[in-house]
Amino acid sequence: MSEFKLLRALLQGAGAVSLSLAALCANASADQPGEGVKVTPIFPPIAEERFRGEVAMAGLRALGYKVEEPKETEYGVMMMALANGDADFTVHLWDTLHGKFYQQAGGDDVMVKTGEIMPGVLQGYLIDKKTADAHNIKYITDLKNPEIAKLFDTDGDGKADLTGCNPGWGCELIIDHQIKAYGLSKTVHVNQGSYFALMADTITRYKEGKPILYFTWVPQWIATVLVEDKDVVWLEVPKTDLPDGNNNVDTTYKGKNLGFAVDKVEAVLNKDFAKENPAALKFLSLMQISTADESAQNLKMQQGEKKPADVQRHAQEWVAAHRQQFDAWLQSARAAATQASN
Repeated sequence: MSEFKLLRALLQGAGAVSLSLAALCANASADQPGEGVKVTPIFPPIAEERFRGEVAMAGLRALGYKVEEPKETEYGVMMMALANGDADFTVHLWDTLHGKFYQQAGGDDVMVKTGEIMPGVLQGYLIDKKTADAHNIKYITDLKNPEIAKLFDTDGDGKADLTGCNPGWGCELIIDHQIKAYGLSKTVHVNQGSYFALMADTITRYKEGKPILYFTWVPQWIATVLVEDKDVVWLEVPKTDLPDGNNNVDTTYKGKNLGFAVDKVEAVLNKDFAKENPAALKFLSLMQISTADESAQNLKMQQGEKKPADVQRHAQEWVAAHRQQFDAWLQSARAAATQASN
């Protein structure tokens, strides 16, 4: 072979190698559209809500994103952080319950609200079934009767003691409003503080055979300890009365008006981040976890598996159990990134 032919062969070989490397890089880029991009999640400080966040972070890591340690704060501050670009996403916005926080932070002008991370989430008031049946208690307004209210008095002041929710969660604003709206201020006292510590006392009272009255939401582990229609029953409200005056929302569950919107949890992203990261936006718009799955995971936490490593393992186990669906979300996210780059 002449020196010229040898040189040409070497150059052709080098070109083929370059093309192969370019193809490999293109494939790697398509598979990992978030490569080199740092992402800052922001979640509420409620340990029982970290599970869905871990699933979301697992998806973004699979897309190549470098996911930072999540920030933690209350919902109103969370929306402000997302609006200002101090964080990139959350998977914890209750559409109706936290709607005011979202709008006050700038709403659709600065953020993108997407998907149904968890449909069919509920809130409301419950009492133990034994007391409900014995005294024919069906409505929260039945507690206007001082004799009925005294059944749930835990501190001797003659008022019913209602285990309420923490300040900053959003539900406390509705409870405060409804206590006044339904004329219960004279007969019902709302206990606020550390919700899960208060609920531990409430559950102890139930196990002792005493009447209980509490606010809760689904999903979470309490629903698996105090089981609906077996241990406890939802109380109805006479009519929907919400602090924002939007009383046309659906508040009915199994024929009962619970007084709180039947809600859904959505993802929220900083608007600039969403524009620049179509893969992340698409994945978070598709990701979905059932209330039953999150309640089951929360029960594991209540039974002792509550360390961060435990919650991360629970998320990994959930992904493994839903691998086909999870991979389909990833595939759609990669396709969205490819389409946006063309």
